[in-house]
Amino acid sequence: MTILMRRPKLELHTKIFIGLVLGIVVGILASEFGFADFFAVYVKPFGTAFIRLISMIVVPLVFASLLVGTASLNDVRKLGKIGGKTIAFYLGTTVIAIVLGLVLANFFEPGEGLSKETQDQLRQNYGAKVEELTAKEKPGIAETLVNIIPRNPLESLASGEMLQIIFFALMLGVSITMIPPDRAAPVVRFFEGINDAMIAMVHVIMKFAPYGVFALIASFIGEYGLGILAPLLKYSIVVVVGLILQLVVTYSAALKLFTSVGLKKFFRGIRPAQLIAFSSSSSSATLPVTMECVEENLGVSKEISSFVLPLGATINMDGTALYQGVAAVFIAQVYGMDLSFSQQLTIVLTATLASIGAAGVPGVGMITLTLVLKTIGVPIEGIALILGVDRILDMCRSVVNISGDAACAVVIASSEGQIELRNDANQI
Repeated sequence: MTILMRRPKLELHTKIFIGLVLGIVVGILASEFGFADFFAVYVKPFGTAFIRLISMIVVPLVFASLLVGTASLNDVRKLGKIGGKTIAFYLGTTVIAIVLGLVLANFFEPGEGLSKETQDQLRQNYGAKVEELTAKEKPGIAETLVNIIPRNPLESLASGEMLQIIFFALMLGVSITMIPPDRAAPVVRFFEGINDAMIAMVHVIMKFAPYGVFALIASFIGEYGLGILAPLLKYSIVVVVGLILQLVVTYSAALKLFTSVGLKKFFRGIRPAQLIAFSSSSSSATLPVTMECVEENLGVSKEISSFVLPLGATINMDGTALYQGVAAVFIAQVYGMDLSFSQQLTIVLTATLASIGAAGVPGVGMITLTLVLKTIGVPIEGIALILGVDRILDMCRSVVNISGDAACAVVIASSEGQIELRNDANQI
């Protein structure tokens, strides 16, 4: 009797990780041996197509799931309670992230070791990019809050204005609860169908994830190489250490204090979303995957995830906030400026407010950093010093951003009794 041995089927996150590692190795080889242009022309489009596929379903998924979740509450006061706890968690972890970044930057002083020659070279290479960034004016907090209300909901849906979409979905969901059940039921069933279809589409798209991740990473490393880290190695290490501490200490403490979900289960459950966030540098593009991981792997109800995660992808930028704290102190140190306690407190307040309404897309941290530097009187031209390594650090802080969103969803779901502990075998 012949026994046929089957290879164990690799889990999705393992396939994505393999694609990531292969992308790094191949990208380094491409950079060293001069065939990076081949990857830019023939390989990168596969990665771009993958990101566009995910981005394609963000708006309909968020709108449908949030509307259905709100309409299912049948109690506006419950929505207000969930919203209050969500915003409190996001603001609290953002403040912790900024303070952690400031403490690390003041202790290790990464700006003290940058030579004059390196400074001049970096300013020369990225001066034009700084002028482009500083030309973009970020709206004030009052204007940001007013802009949450859409003039035309269809225009907001078409342009992907997430805060406006969330606001309209909430308003429509609440309004549905106020009409007779026989009239409300067909509307809710329609959007439930849309939501289920979007989830099914996520499963289909994720089969392409390992190849998309490989294409993104290989083309990026091939274009820039890892040598770009050398001049700013100390600064980069301080940022990465801060991000790891925020990820491992802050979120783990929140999960231990407020939930019964094990840390191993949590980080294993969100691993596919973390890998996609690292590859794409975008919280928004990763949102469908984050929602799928949190619901399927961690047992969070759709009612909670459909509210907490879209809001987090828009206003919760812990990784970006931490990086801004380190970057502001680093640039000040390079210029020989000694930031006072009041100036560093201003960084905490400004960076927290700047994270609200910041789009979850690659590079947005640079735009909000200009606001922080202007507020504390540090020359914004200093941004040129860190632009070279921004994309790599952006990939790292996107992982922290979506991990914070997922941690908040688990905490809020636990507090509301809307989490179902599931077997690991159900993970995607």
